Amino acid sequence: MSSKQKQAPEDDLEVVEDIASGNEDNAGDERPEDDPQALHALLTDARSKADEHWDQCLRLQADIENLRKRRERDVANAHKFALEKFAIDLLPVRDSLEMGLAAAQDSADAAQLREGSELTLKMLTSAMEKYNIKEVKALNEPFNPEYHEAMSMQERDDVPPNTVVTVVQKGYLLNDRLIRPAMVIVSKAGSGQLDEQA
Repeated sequence: MSSKQKQAPEDDLEVVEDIASGNEDNAGDERPEDDPQALHALLTDARSKADEHWDQCLRLQADIENLRKRRERDVANAHKFALEKFAIDLLPVRDSLEMGLAAAQDSADAAQLREGSELTLKMLTSAMEKYNIKEVKALNEPFNPEYHEAMSMQERDDVPPNTVVTVVQKGYLLNDRLIRPAMVIVSKAGSGQLDEQA
């Protein structure tokens, strides 16, 4: 072992006494923990930072609350006025119907009434297509319980069984989602088909 590694216990004791009495090499550097003014300055700085962070926290909470209220208001308005554009596009259809009824009182010309009704129907169809409202295909289609509602069955020899032969009320889709099924009459095997199968 070297002489540096072999240090006498008395030397260790002197080092400890020097540190305790503040006589170590950096004894001239006063630590902030020992200076009341430095401690007060640190405390004041820490308090100001804490106050600043608290204010930031309160502002963030207020911003979050305002965003939540604004989002709730926007969602409520979206639900409340979701059909506004569709309603605006339907108003001309209503106007056309009212003008047709007024014209029907003044004149009994069936051709003009028919022409006016066809134009009104065309306007309505155009408004529905604009909002992706489509008619469910039903006539001469195989019966599909997802889109069709059977009102009754009819014996038919001219079409395969379970084919829609009459549409009582049209069905509609909104963005490919069923909003009303088509009410239909469906074919069933006639007596002639039963004899052939036997």
